[in-house]
Amino acid sequence: MRKYKRFRVKLRNFLNELPEYLIDVVYDRRKDGFARIIAYPLTFFSWLFSGIVRLRYLLYEKRILQNNPLGCLVVVVGNLTVGGTGKTPVVEKFARVLNENGRKVAILSRGYKSKSEPFYKKWLRLITHSDEIPPKIVSDGKSVLLDSEVAGDEPFMLAKNLPGVVVLVDPNRVKAGKFAIRKFGVDTLILDDGMQYLPLKGRLNLLLVDKNNPFGNHHLLPRGILREPVKHLRRASYIFLTKSDGNRTPELESFIRTYNPCAEIIECAHKPRYLQEVNGTKILPLDALQGKKVAAFSGIAVPESFEKFLQDFGAEIVYKKRFFDHHRFSDLELEFVFENSERAGAEFIVTTEKDAVRIEPQIRANRPLYYLRLEIEIISGENDFKAAVERICFPSWDPQAFTGQKRDAVNEN
Repeated sequence: MRKYKRFRVKLRNFLNELPEYLIDVVYDRRKDGFARIIAYPLTFFSWLFSGIVRLRYLLYEKRILQNNPLGCLVVVVGNLTVGGTGKTPVVEKFARVLNENGRKVAILSRGYKSKSEPFYKKWLRLITHSDEIPPKIVSDGKSVLLDSEVAGDEPFMLAKNLPGVVVLVDPNRVKAGKFAIRKFGVDTLILDDGMQYLPLKGRLNLLLVDKNNPFGNHHLLPRGILREPVKHLRRASYIFLTKSDGNRTPELESFIRTYNPCAEIIECAHKPRYLQEVNGTKILPLDALQGKKVAAFSGIAVPESFEKFLQDFGAEIVYKKRFFDHHRFSDLELEFVFENSERAGAEFIVTTEKDAVRIEPQIRANRPLYYLRLEIEIISGENDFKAAVERICFPSWDPQAFTGQKRDAVNEN
């Protein structure tokens, strides 16, 4: 009986740790024998997925499947890999600059892990031939209308930080785009995480590449982190190298130029600005971290970068807890984090802005609770970034001034 109980405990621990272990295999963080065994079937499925992806793109290239122009400017922001490129701050910066320069902007998001319509209601609409439900209006440009659970983390964040910008959520971005034009009179659509959404044709493709881990092990899912082959770098009008430290990387730039000799390369960094009280108004400068014992928890794709920010500003991380990306915290999980933070002697608790939107207002921590506010800063290629904005906001502006002829040739392909 005792052996059986020990076996059950070991099995439960194994099953709890298996998802994280598989993620480590995909990111090549594990090199042990078991990891190599798991890699073989993952590689097979990666080849299968690659074939499906290539076939899909071929069908659109040959016009067997049609994409839909909507009669207004469509800017696509996305990446070739899953998670961790820092896409949301780039979308926020681009939308804010366009809005400030007179464009009427709507952000279209699929609302990853947002609350969707119940399955039985979808079937009921099909049977009764009733009208499709409209997109979720997270922001009408004046007010934030939905919470993070219904809208999704990133759309809620964007709506909260971008007054004057419409934010819509719908897996069908063509439907959402038509709705935005008809109801709000927008003239610019930004597709958040839209590189793989082919039914809606983009005029400008802004591709984000994480400088610290550009393409993983160059395998497609599920063996690697690529959503589509690296050669699809050619689809980009502009390439943003995110999480840059300011130092040039000739090898990476040369590799990118192999597939895309035309797109301008813009280097940017996610810069911490301040600490904001979660569900409150208090703001602390970053030097408040200096010499402090801090607890850190997050549910993002690359928690290491968040934790490094805290350490770079002098914090001693005495306790940390990592959840899966987009994990929605239960009250018990947050209580566990708060109790362990207190036990470790933390003076305050810090999380990310994306995680903070998933913490309900009624939650009360036993230590001051803040999130780290990040913003995008252009390190090199500022003129190219301004040129992209000018090109959108003032179409009559001379494209020769920023060597736009090359990019136009890319966009037509």
